[in-house]
Amino acid sequence: MFVQRCYTALLGAVLLFGVVTTSQAAPYAAMVMDARNSEVLHSRNADTRLHPASLTKMMTLYIAFEAVRLGEIDLDTEVTISRDAARTEYAFGFRAGSQVRLRHLIRAAAVRSSNDGAAAIAEAISGSEAAFARRMNRTAVALGMTRTTFRNPHGLTESGHLSTARDMTILGRRLIYDYPQYYNIFSRMTTDAGIAQVRNTNRVILSTYRGADGIKTGYTRAAGYNLVASAQRGQERVIVTVFGGRSSPWRAQRVRELLDMGFERAPSNVAIRTPSLPTYTDDGNGVPQPFGAPPGQRAVSTSMRPLMRPRPDAAPEPAPDPELLAAISNAVGEALGEVEQDDDEAVNAAIAAASNAVATNPEATRVMPVQRPEPQARAAPDAAVETVEVAALTPQQVSARPAPAPEVVTRASSNGSRLYGVSLGPQPSHYAAERLLLSTALAELGTFDSALRRVVNGNRGYDARFAGMTEDQASRACARLSARNVPCEPFGP
Repeated sequence: MFVQRCYTALLGAVLLFGVVTTSQAAPYAAMVMDARNSEVLHSRNADTRLHPASLTKMMTLYIAFEAVRLGEIDLDTEVTISRDAARTEYAFGFRAGSQVRLRHLIRAAAVRSSNDGAAAIAEAISGSEAAFARRMNRTAVALGMTRTTFRNPHGLTESGHLSTARDMTILGRRLIYDYPQYYNIFSRMTTDAGIAQVRNTNRVILSTYRGADGIKTGYTRAAGYNLVASAQRGQERVIVTVFGGRSSPWRAQRVRELLDMGFERAPSNVAIRTPSLPTYTDDGNGVPQPFGAPPGQRAVSTSMRPLMRPRPDAAPEPAPDPELLAAISNAVGEALGEVEQDDDEAVNAAIAAASNAVATNPEATRVMPVQRPEPQARAAPDAAVETVEVAALTPQQVSARPAPAPEVVTRASSNGSRLYGVSLGPQPSHYAAERLLLSTALAELGTFDSALRRVVNGNRGYDARFAGMTEDQASRACARLSARNVPCEPFGP
């Protein structure tokens, strides 16, 4: 009995010493944020620069998603694993010389926290880890991560490779809102990484906390146990970041406590402030480039014709007030309630009346100001229009004249950049689809002001669609609608 007590006391002392030394090596820091509007609900040492460990891969993945969006690389691109990438410490197991699709490298880095996968992503996009680290730092500045410096794409301990709880919380929020089409990767308990099925390193939180859906764990001896976690319950979404955890169980328990704190403090109804995508004025190496050009594209030295300078998309308007949504629904119902559902002409007239009524409502414009597109200059005619006295022509001459080509007028450009849109899903009738489109357009005036409303009759019913959008506009529109639990799916060419 005495020996057992001594052993227990000795074991406790060892554990205590381990906790103390770990705490000293990795100071504790935390932040709790309301993801909808980036309001800070709790913070402790949130601006202390610490080792982020594998939280670094959040930025690696953010840039990978960005590179896919900008057309620099494709998800199905076969990436050759270099010898340097395969030799990365604590590698997952990608063999040098093998070819792995980018999508599998992304899964390995996001779910299994693969260091060699992250290194391979960096080399595939920027050519080397050093060049990719420069791009990581440029992106961090564009996202407002003011106290972060990256030295590598995986998070292994390196001098000067530091971040803060605040900056990593900001990055977690940007992954959710900037690339919602990829965010589900972080919630997968298992996934196919190309060479094997892998289990999520964050499965403890994902499986034990209701509403948890991400994001990333991290551990090194210098950093301690780190985690950026996010959970959504109803309309509320909370992001929690912890640096310097004492152990994996301690980290999980602390994150659960902070998530509970966040949901207790977060208000039920908050307007979502969706951030704008970052813009850059150089390629990460100090070389200027046209505004909005893909990263890595050098500024042109000569050009045969002037290049168009694309306008950056305006930041989306905040989510409308619930009272405005109710007013819109009432206006639509009153406008459509007295017409026959099969009378297309009457339905269209009622829709126009409802649109005008809501758009000119002072209360509606106060809560959700109507943004009108800038007037476009009319192009000069190619040739003078021939003036002919029709009465002076014989019937044979009139019939011999070619018929004028029909003029097609749309509200959005039909060029390659505006071949995307969003689908709100099939509806039981044309009338129901039109009503859903109108209600949604009026509730999101800033989002769908330049989009075309279309109803497509398919096998599953009448599909309500907004078309004539850019890929970015469609993606961000679905993110806004999904945040209000409105079904939405982007589509493209």
